[in-house]
Amino acid sequence: MVEQSPYPQCIALFTDFGEAGPYLGQMEMVLHQAGIDVPVVRLQSDAPAFEPRAAAYLLAALVRQAALPTLFLGVVDPGVGGDRLPLLLRVDRHWFVGPDNGLFSRVAAQGRELAMAAVEWRPEHLSASFHGRDLFAPVAARVASGQKVETHPLDSIVGLDWPDRLAEVIYIDPYGNACTGLPADTVDRSRSLMVAGKRIGHARTFGEVPAGTAFWYENSLGLLEIAVNRGRADVTLGLTVGSAVGLQG
Repeated sequence: MVEQSPYPQCIALFTDFGEAGPYLGQMEMVLHQAGIDVPVVRLQSDAPAFEPRAAAYLLAALVRQAALPTLFLGVVDPGVGGDRLPLLLRVDRHWFVGPDNGLFSRVAAQGRELAMAAVEWRPEHLSASFHGRDLFAPVAARVASGQKVETHPLDSIVGLDWPDRLAEVIYIDPYGNACTGLPADTVDRSRSLMVAGKRIGHARTFGEVPAGTAFWYENSLGLLEIAVNRGRADVTLGLTVGSAVGLQG
């Protein structure tokens, strides 16, 4: 059983649903109808679609920004309806509810104190295609309100053997900037990147390079990010989630 006390002071939604459509609202409605009295935050709704591996590195960086004990309700779940397990994790002071497909592997690997469990509890109604609403949100509500959630312990979860650093693009933001899975403080500022056959250097800010110039920098999450001043790096360099990034001397 994953220890559920003290209780979360916030629930953070991390999904690939996007803002359009009813999906986020349906999950939020389940949480509110359960009577929870902690804030519900849309931390990210445009996580890499159908890409739990890329999303795992992005989520780990976001978790480091959480000052309060938080329950992260994560749904990047292309295997919904399959045989992947539903998870309830406690990593240090935070909780994680979602699918066992690698999404929580980086936060688990980086935690100091870790308890991992598969959720055995099931609601009366469980659709085959929307476990975010029907299973994960109700579990999150039960944890946040101190109710018992039936689980069994796990020794491992998917993705614990993935590398700590990922030299790939893991997220394209609305401006076309390409975030990678490389912690920026592990890369010397004198080094260049090889991206899509092009060599780009480092700059601290956008204003340090001319308009239209590609560069890499440390973003606000501490990850190495590729940008074009007053342009779109994804278009200029042809980048997508999964594009490889090479380091040059």
